[in-house]
Amino acid sequence: MLTERQIELLKAIINEYLNSSEPVGSEIIVQKYKIKCSAATVRNEMARLIDEGFLQMLHTSSGRVPTATAYRYFLSDLMEEEELPVLQEVAMKQRLWPNRFEFEKLLRNAAVSLADVTKEAAVITVQDGYVINSGGVNLLENPEFWDINTAKAALYLMDSYELLMQLFDKSLYGGDLRVLIGDEIGNDNLRSAGILFSPYSTRNKQGFVAVLGPARMRYSNVVPAVRYTKRLLEELGDSW
Repeated sequence: MLTERQIELLKAIINEYLNSSEPVGSEIIVQKYKIKCSAATVRNEMARLIDEGFLQMLHTSSGRVPTATAYRYFLSDLMEEEELPVLQEVAMKQRLWPNRFEFEKLLRNAAVSLADVTKEAAVITVQDGYVINSGGVNLLENPEFWDINTAKAALYLMDSYELLMQLFDKSLYGGDLRVLIGDEIGNDNLRSAGILFSPYSTRNKQGFVAVLGPARMRYSNVVPAVRYTKRLLEELGDSW
């Protein structure tokens, strides 16, 4: 159980880390987020959040970063989910509509649109072993993927139907949405990554829509984008 102050603090730390990718210190929290307590009190509360498993310190002299537990709590209790702008929804549907009778082109355009909207990597699978992805270059905008081994592991995962299916059986969040963060992915090179995905089903096809990015990806934007892509595939995919 977290106190109201700890919840306020945790939300501020997560939001700051999502935006900056830098470990978060007490001074920036007090100055930027108007937390009504001293920096010393913030440090004490951070220590309690570390004990509770919500924060970790990468180095003894660094600030704090959220854990997978913190991100899951953020997703379920703290996140203010954004709505996709209507013009963006219309643009995505218009991009997919002309190819609603052409299976591969529809999936390709869906992946490209999802990558464009989220600014992360998008993956779509079909139960017969077909996988298509887009936006791999977006990963390199994030320092988490500047390590060559991390980048290679992410790109390899995006191309491997078998590895993706192993992941897609692992975790559940919010019913139709599932998420794996950090160590939950099961690859040491992807400990700073996250993958959010949702199953879709049409008259003749089944599969998953997924977004791969850093563990600190903008979930408030990614969640509605994945949901809308899933809905478009189910709506237009009945023509397959």
